[in-house]
Amino acid sequence: MKKDVTFASAGLKLAGHLYLPDEPTGGKRPAVVVGHPGSGVKEQTAGLYAERLARAGFIALAFDAAYQGESEGMPRGLEDPAHRVEDIRAAVSFLTTRDEVDAERIGVLGICASGGYAVTAAATDHRIKAVATISGVDIGRMFREGHDGKQDPAVLQAMLDAAAAARTAEARGEGMGSFPLFPESEAQARAGGRYAFEGWDYYCTARGQHSRSAKTFTWNSVDRLASFDGFRFIDLIAPRPLLMIVGEKADTAYQMPYAFEKAREPKELFWVEGASHVDLYDREQYVPGVVTKLVDFFGKCLVTNT
Repeated sequence: MKKDVTFASAGLKLAGHLYLPDEPTGGKRPAVVVGHPGSGVKEQTAGLYAERLARAGFIALAFDAAYQGESEGMPRGLEDPAHRVEDIRAAVSFLTTRDEVDAERIGVLGICASGGYAVTAAATDHRIKAVATISGVDIGRMFREGHDGKQDPAVLQAMLDAAAAARTAEARGEGMGSFPLFPESEAQARAGGRYAFEGWDYYCTARGQHSRSAKTFTWNSVDRLASFDGFRFIDLIAPRPLLMIVGEKADTAYQMPYAFEKAREPKELFWVEGASHVDLYDREQYVPGVVTKLVDFFGKCLVTNT
């Protein structure tokens, strides 16, 4: 069962979908906050995993980040890491107010960029009892180094120049402006390599596109993103458990050795054989196995955490 819900995050109203198990119960249940990728919305991969977790007996909350989807915030398409982290904390706060939820058994699942946001939120929010990521990345590092860690440093400097110019233009009343996140065509996407094509194929075709999913970010997102360090305090999650699920062929997987080495026990790095970064968003070849891993993880960490 899915309910439309709203809750506040730093003065903005966020829109969410609360997924409840079909079988009624008299007691309180464990719950999981599910964060969507950068540019995503709750109706895409976050909703898919939230729904599957609810089938397994968890309460799951997927929601749109501030400035995106159905949630409040101007300008539209702003990707603000600090607010994204606050959104996760706000989602936890919302769950603690629900009669169906055991406030002592709340976990977080972050997908793609929300992996770094979830880690950052959980590092200092002890209400979060377990953390899992799927294709998790530090989006700040992606902007600094590229999706595969091989980006020319000049790319970031050029983007920061453009962001500075955009802020000046806004101050003069000329508007902020935005930049595209995806190639314009399949041909351009394929020419950009696997990661570029994967993103275009999911967000810009019938496979996963949604009318409210962001196709651009505002220029004043860039300097915010460039200084974000999603795994800086990953060690503070311990002794709460951490699970990181990564596609074996993901271009973004270069970030994992640093993050996993820095994390402390209990921790697990789970590789999905043959899968790329975006494969784990929705491919039925991989999703059931990922869900089984998540249910086992959250089952041990939350269901038995009494």
